[in-house]
Amino acid sequence: MRSPIILSALFLLACNRQPAPKPAAPVALTASPAVPNAQPAGLTMAGKVLERIDAGQYSYLRLDTLSGEQWAAVPQCELKQGDNAVVSHAMPMDGFESKTLKRKFDHIVFGILDTAAAQPSPHAQAENPHAALKAPPADLGPIAVSRATGPDAATVAELYAKKAVLKDKPVRVHAKVVKVLPGIMGKNWLHVRDGSGSDEKGDNDLTVTTDDIVTAGSVILVQGTLHTDKDLGSGYNFSVIVEDAKVTK
Repeated sequence: MRSPIILSALFLLACNRQPAPKPAAPVALTASPAVPNAQPAGLTMAGKVLERIDAGQYSYLRLDTLSGEQWAAVPQCELKQGDNAVVSHAMPMDGFESKTLKRKFDHIVFGILDTAAAQPSPHAQAENPHAALKAPPADLGPIAVSRATGPDAATVAELYAKKAVLKDKPVRVHAKVVKVLPGIMGKNWLHVRDGSGSDEKGDNDLTVTTDDIVTAGSVILVQGTLHTDKDLGSGYNFSVIVEDAKVTK
């Protein structure tokens, strides 16, 4: 059976009667983990609909994603401005020209609309898909995790207190995962806590991005680079964040 990625791309290109454009390197997308006996999961992109243009059997969606505005082409849908969209089985292309629209897209993603994931979820919130990153973590009870050992070890509160010194340096944090947001900006986003700091000071919760798959409630060792004052746009700023982390249990 042909994968949904190939069928979607071939169908759209056939409607436009033109050579297939050269695939671009995937940007702001994430590959879902492989599942035995399942079709390839492909790539996923989430965002808020800014504009929809219907052409033939397809809808072209201009999405507000965490990495900026992105165009996506999906089988014709009823999404309207302000709705959330999650495009799965996605394949990015550069320099695609639609004969139907008489328009050229510098960068576009072809895929299938994931209607289930478009509901309020880790991928997207009812008001703003960006809000998921700032939503309160799950209540997993009291947290008291031992401090990491070895070079670059620190508690969550220490990362906030020493952020000027630790900026752009490797850090190691032993903490509990209190929230998981998969597939945003091509990464899995975690919120972790170790019991240090407080809600009042805002130094008890650390945001981590990683390619590794973890579940809420897991106690993990985070190893990555500490970045400070990260601005994702739309008013979403992080005083400290560990990016591209390696996560082990």
